[in-house]
Amino acid sequence: MRAAVWHGARDVRVLDVEVPAPGPGEVTIAVAYCGICGSDLHEYADGPHAIPVGTPHPESGVAAPLILGHEFCGVVTAVGRAVPGLSPGDRVAVEPHYRCGMCPRCAAGEYNLCRHFGFAGLMGHGGLAEWATLPAYMLHKLPETVPLEQAAVFEPAAVALHALRRAGIRQGETVTVLGLGPIGLLIVLLAARYGVARRIVAADVRPSRLRLARKLGATEIVDVREAGAAALRVAAGATGEGADVTFEVVGKEETLRTCLAATRRGGRVIFVGLAETVTLDAFALVNNEQSIITTVGYRDCYPELIRLVAEEGVDLAAVVTATIPLADVVERGFEALLDGGGDEIKILVRPGSGRGAPR
Repeated sequence: MRAAVWHGARDVRVLDVEVPAPGPGEVTIAVAYCGICGSDLHEYADGPHAIPVGTPHPESGVAAPLILGHEFCGVVTAVGRAVPGLSPGDRVAVEPHYRCGMCPRCAAGEYNLCRHFGFAGLMGHGGLAEWATLPAYMLHKLPETVPLEQAAVFEPAAVALHALRRAGIRQGETVTVLGLGPIGLLIVLLAARYGVARRIVAADVRPSRLRLARKLGATEIVDVREAGAAALRVAAGATGEGADVTFEVVGKEETLRTCLAATRRGGRVIFVGLAETVTLDAFALVNNEQSIITTVGYRDCYPELIRLVAEEGVDLAAVVTATIPLADVVERGFEALLDGGGDEIKILVRPGSGRGAPR
């Protein structure tokens, strides 16, 4: 099969590799679509960050070189022993969290905090390939009313939904989302869909993303090239007090500081973006009694996303701007997204036909 294999920074190769047969508790799927994530871009640009090099990941048993891609879906082609409920031909979404099932956090149901935390496609072989063999616990069977194009966006949508749950938005509160990449836009979409927030302020530097945020349900949009934290505070409420809840979805110290300045005293900042080190004014943080709430991955989100698409017709794929073949994943995928000059938001890769058996 053909697969996009990470060998090092700026060294992703589309190669012919073997398809592992499913062992006990495993399933092989023909990949229909796989999204390119910001985490993939970091690994491509200057990794490794999460990719294990030298020592294999304890759950996947894999070290680089490995197949990238953790936002994917497909059709079951083969089922290993001891896998109830799945058969060849089933359409599935992949929830790519590895979990040991035995550590204290797994026992508490918080499997996204497993001591062996990881993702297929970052810490093990993923979905930028024609086929993928995975633990069966990662797969969610899809009803016929859920198109695979929608299921391809479940992974970033799950990040957005988990962040919203962590925020605990109460009826009538105001929300600001700073950073309108796929996850920020999906936070806007889901926050608007649930209808709890009184006002949703979407902020970014790109007009095309601001326009899309408005279509997805933002009540206010702010171009942060022209306006800073003060404008965000005013946009969140007529009193200028600031938002009750602000989502940082960029991953920079500067934007985290902006979020704190745009949030009311006693408010919450949800830190979704990935940043290595930040320095904050702890005196102001304490005096304003603000909370910084972090969020990683997701848990128990896929069933709700399936319901939203199947029963309420939610269009998660509204953030998808291009679909490309696997052969073009470097030039039209990674490089196009890193370039930053275009209007691409979420690019899906279509490795194959989405059905059939490995060849």
